[in-house]
Amino acid sequence: MALAFDEYGRPFIILKEQEQKTRLRGIKAQKANISAEKVIARVLRTSLGPKGMDKMLQSPDGNVTITNDGATILEHMDVDNQITKLMVELSRSQDYEIGDGTTGVVVMAGALLEQAERLLERGIHPIRNAEGYEMASRIAVEHLEHIAQKFDFGPINIELLVQTCMTTLSSKIVNRCKRPLAEISVKAVLSVADLERKDVNLDLIKVEGKVGGKLEDTELVYGITVDKDMSHPQMPKKIEDAKIAILTCPFEPPKPKTKHKDVGATLVICQWGFDDEANHLLMPRNLPAVRWVGGVELELIAIATGGRIVPRFQELTPEKLGRAGLVREKSFGTTKDKMLYIEHCANSRAVTIFIRGGNKMMIEETKRSIHDALCGQESHSQQFYCLWWWISRDFLLNCCRGRCR
Repeated sequence: MALAFDEYGRPFIILKEQEQKTRLRGIKAQKANISAEKVIARVLRTSLGPKGMDKMLQSPDGNVTITNDGATILEHMDVDNQITKLMVELSRSQDYEIGDGTTGVVVMAGALLEQAERLLERGIHPIRNAEGYEMASRIAVEHLEHIAQKFDFGPINIELLVQTCMTTLSSKIVNRCKRPLAEISVKAVLSVADLERKDVNLDLIKVEGKVGGKLEDTELVYGITVDKDMSHPQMPKKIEDAKIAILTCPFEPPKPKTKHKDVGATLVICQWGFDDEANHLLMPRNLPAVRWVGGVELELIAIATGGRIVPRFQELTPEKLGRAGLVREKSFGTTKDKMLYIEHCANSRAVTIFIRGGNKMMIEETKRSIHDALCGQESHSQQFYCLWWWISRDFLLNCCRGRCR
């Protein structure tokens, strides 16, 4: 290969022995594409199931990730083949739509393509193979609906949900704590679920982590946790029956002094920062404040406390204040890291799963495991994969023998 330039200075590449190279066509191209997908499936197959192994992935900048989550593994893989990119998109779509089973769909696709390769060698057209898989899929879904069993559950009767959730966590690195984590996940989902509409808004479940402690210290907070502390160390660390002003406007010093008398706020949460002069005005009136709170966290706080986000001080009224039974500042470990707990809110539908762990990698992998536990039950997905796979395989083999028309 050589680089050359034309008369206009535009570069082009000269490939040596180009005339001796041929383009793959027909069944050879199909086999090459199937082989590329089988390589991806072979990599992920060893991380599937309760005895699956974790993968250690290193990014170009040196960061190390340890996980057995299929979507995460494929995101970190550098793939060039177009078919393998389709497998990455397949896993990403499964993660977006279902939230779990990202490894299983790729492994199943590899197994189905492996059987399709044998059918291609027997002279069966690819379109016929695809039609056979679609028919097998319909048969599998009908059979699943026939053998499915329903069970009742509620805020008190959650044991079956916990057992189902434990199967999702059995294949994760957190399996030694799968029972308490499963209970936390189920309680979090039931807290935000609308059982009448059979709808769950997972955006109301916030998953946070803090390095330190042990995995058993993970807890469910019926409210919001904010990775912030009070703006001044002498401000109160515990506020009961808090009336919260949620602000997105710059904190100008003259305004809090007058508006605090009018609306009766006992805590100010501001998206922007403020200087020592503002703290000096807040301290004599025993008005604690939190600054530099992110926009997403402000929305969750507003949902949980039933308050309104106020863009200007002039719009601040008592009706727009959020209410919480308890707001407290909590310290962790010897490093004295601090976080703000907003609990017993007026609208307790927003909850937080607060994860503890020995290092950052453990925290991140636990977050991925909790995400799978919240979104779906892997055991049900695996049963569907196995059933679909066997029906598809038998159906296509019968097609080859001329038994199905």
